[in-house]
Amino acid sequence: MDEGTVLAGRIGRLRELMGQRGYDAVVLRNNPDLRWLTGAERVFDDEVAHTAFITLDGLWLHTDSRYYNSFLERMGKDGPWLLDMEVKGAPAWVADRISQVQAHTVAIEDTVTVSFLDELSQACVDLGLECSLPRLHGDIMGLRMIKDKRELELIQHAQDITDAAFEHICGYIKAGMTEQQVRVELENYMFNKGADALSFETIIAAGPNGANPHARPSDYVIKDGDMIVMDYGAGYRDYHSDMTRTVCVGEPSSEQRKVYDVVRLAHETCAEAAKPGVLGTDMQALAVKVIADAGFGDYFGHGLGHGVGLEIHELPSFGRRYPKPVPEGSVITIEPGIYLPGKFGVRLEDFGLISSDGFLPFTHSPHELQIVG
Repeated sequence: MDEGTVLAGRIGRLRELMGQRGYDAVVLRNNPDLRWLTGAERVFDDEVAHTAFITLDGLWLHTDSRYYNSFLERMGKDGPWLLDMEVKGAPAWVADRISQVQAHTVAIEDTVTVSFLDELSQACVDLGLECSLPRLHGDIMGLRMIKDKRELELIQHAQDITDAAFEHICGYIKAGMTEQQVRVELENYMFNKGADALSFETIIAAGPNGANPHARPSDYVIKDGDMIVMDYGAGYRDYHSDMTRTVCVGEPSSEQRKVYDVVRLAHETCAEAAKPGVLGTDMQALAVKVIADAGFGDYFGHGLGHGVGLEIHELPSFGRRYPKPVPEGSVITIEPGIYLPGKFGVRLEDFGLISSDGFLPFTHSPHELQIVG
């Protein structure tokens, strides 16, 4: 299936939702949503600089001169989107589009700022427009949960780089190195192997630092006997990978081995249970039960998993606040952990596709505890 057909399918899904809700138009400013709908690779950055106005038969994208040529190169001059870099604020530009198409019900994604919404409301008043502005409340992210074939290919490519980096770093780590040294080597390797971004800030947490689930790499000197939690991922064409492995420098103690085995059991038990329709809360409860039954219930506090795609954290979720069924075709992590303050931490994370055959991981790095150094 060619790119144009894929993108037309995504826009078609949005327009189907618009028809069901009675929306004349939709306004989007969230960059991952715009990337998903336009297919424009590696254009969107951290700035909220673009605005889409979508009707049942029209597609407009407002940007500025910093991005205009990149959009033309990615989307083509003859594509379905009408590109506009008029020097005008986004709220006033949207009000002009509402007036142009005479829209009466214009849905706004609730990722926009309050100031944008206030200015848009005032711009509509200034033009004498009578229209309602209902909120989408994450509906586009909901559509993005179900990944198409092209998305799965990009995600797998990103994870292949991430897996290769794990094999490399296991042969690199030695006692006497700092967490920062390991981080630099790992990230450089991923870029040299084709990553064009990092999925997020790499976590390298050795020894007692590993007991902090989101520890940041430091000048801590790695020692013999340290467990090292490594949570990282490669970005590729705006898609993400996410993996955690915990390794041991030299032979692990009996306590370290026991904790690792419990985390692995929790992970593999949950992976076996993951299937379309399972509730996110039930998956969290399953992981908690396995860990608590082993006597470590006080040392696992975070969610079991999150969606991955154009964002490193997106829908769906395996967690206490997601009492919803996880749909077939979604991509999600499974990442239980145990964190013993002042000692060490262990986390084991894969991410994969929720399919009719169950949980199909993109991750191929081994689950066996790797001894390094």
